[in-house]
Amino acid sequence: MSDHQNDTTAEQDDPLIEEAAAQPGPTPKIKEDRHFVTALARGLEVLRCFRSSDKMLSNQELARRCNLPKSTISRLTYTLTKLGFLDFVEETGRYRLGSATLSLGSTMLARMDVRQVARPLMQDLADYSQAMVSLGTRDRLSMIYVENCRSQSALTLSLDVGSRIPLATTAMGRAYLAACSETERHDLMDRIRELDELAWPRIRHGIETAMQQYRELGVCCSFGEWQKDVNAIAIAFRPEGGRTLMAINCGGPAFHLSPQYLLDEVRPRLVALGARLERSAGQH
Repeated sequence: MSDHQNDTTAEQDDPLIEEAAAQPGPTPKIKEDRHFVTALARGLEVLRCFRSSDKMLSNQELARRCNLPKSTISRLTYTLTKLGFLDFVEETGRYRLGSATLSLGSTMLARMDVRQVARPLMQDLADYSQAMVSLGTRDRLSMIYVENCRSQSALTLSLDVGSRIPLATTAMGRAYLAACSETERHDLMDRIRELDELAWPRIRHGIETAMQQYRELGVCCSFGEWQKDVNAIAIAFRPEGGRTLMAINCGGPAFHLSPQYLLDEVRPRLVALGARLERSAGQH
């Protein structure tokens, strides 16, 4: 999340997101699979490098994020441009996402019927709390917003659909970790530790505390732990039918949303929202 004024976008500066984005995509174990097409995987990695805060990226920036040689990236961007997945902007010598990626994203979002069910309920909670309420799902070590509702308050946050927030230090990410399977959680925590061994004891403590909160309170909290001026709580739920685990958070500027207010006033409504979505999303 970001600050309330000037629309600063926190995902640009978060080191966990930067490091996770820079990790090479396919693991050596996957590359040994004879059915695995490495060239295709690399092309998809290039597309995944673009975050909501990125308008354009150069071959050099893409090479750094993909951990691939610039010559390889140049061939990939040329191919993706020919197919319409990237547009080359001659004035800047950089690339931006093309219309072909838009069609893929819009098709995926259209199939997520939980968004249609959740949106009016999320808007009610946003109006009540004078905060921002977002629905997200996991991608690697990030949570991606797939729906977002703001109150009319001028104090809500600037992140929108497509924004990424880190898995380990946000309320939404911690709710996902608390609700996912033990096997998935252990794998994700190993990957989070590998990103920053020095910070791992602090990060692990935050995750373990959040899991205890989830057992006792039904929500996970992040009070100034990711962004010092932002407070948030979140729940995770799985839409009926065994679909992908998702999470909903409610948060905003710390001076506007105190931990006590979020826990005493917002928490019961957020928990009820999650329970309702678990029951009803699969019926639409």
